[in-house]
Amino acid sequence: MPPAAHGNQALTPAGPAWRLCAAGLTAIVASVSTLRVALVQLRSTSDPASNLQQVRHLCAEAAEQGADVVVFPEATICSYGRPRIEVAEPLEGPWASGVRDVAREFGLTVVVGTFTPTGSGKVRNTLLVTGGVEASYDKLHLFDALGYAESAEIEAGVAPVTFQLGEVTIGLATCYDLRFPWLFQHYARLGAQLIVVPASWAPGPNKLHQWRTLVTARAMDSTSFVVGCDQAEPAADQGKRTPTGVGHSLAVDPFGTVLFELGPGAELRVIELDLTQVAGAQAALPVLAVGPA
Repeated sequence: MPPAAHGNQALTPAGPAWRLCAAGLTAIVASVSTLRVALVQLRSTSDPASNLQQVRHLCAEAAEQGADVVVFPEATICSYGRPRIEVAEPLEGPWASGVRDVAREFGLTVVVGTFTPTGSGKVRNTLLVTGGVEASYDKLHLFDALGYAESAEIEAGVAPVTFQLGEVTIGLATCYDLRFPWLFQHYARLGAQLIVVPASWAPGPNKLHQWRTLVTARAMDSTSFVVGCDQAEPAADQGKRTPTGVGHSLAVDPFGTVLFELGPGAELRVIELDLTQVAGAQAALPVLAVGPA
């Protein structure tokens, strides 16, 4: 097993970065100035097997469009239409293993939302990263707000996590984490050029405005790229425990410019990020030099 980066953080391959692909292991350039990222705004069902089929189909599409990294929403394994404890499985379980197979088949790094057991009767809200690198992040900040108590079913994570793709550092956050600027500045101080935020953003008054504003603000706080990948808006006839989401996944540059924003429905978009902009933004706006490390 390769050594962990940044303590309780990503496991990275030794030497140059490697991409897993159907033809075998091929080296990818360790020093890159651009990264092609796909945001997959899907609508999870309550059936993990069906959702894994969606992951495979959409990874194939992202690969055809030249993506390097594919980001799926929080709760991709299963919608919030089903209790999390019923579908939670370890990261060595069949669903996560299926995602690994997909990442390997299409030569991609995949970030995807799942639920993992704790042994306490609760689960963790986990992001799996796989494909040339192995990492996982358990959501730190639970959505105990606006009349909802995520902590009734979810146990909070204990540490921030970054992972490496060659010389590119990527930070991980989930949904409600967006309301905590310290996490994003922490990642930026660790050298993260990109922070990915899978979400299942609950609808409600002003929630779409808050989603847009928070993703944009966190990019400006960190002077890094931030991409927010939300669940698509649920169908109106799916009952009370629907897969929450408002759609409108977006990518924001280190100066706070929105590079694109999707609509409410299911959609996939690939964007090429110019990572050299991060150093320029941090030189022009040295906000990370002020305040606690």
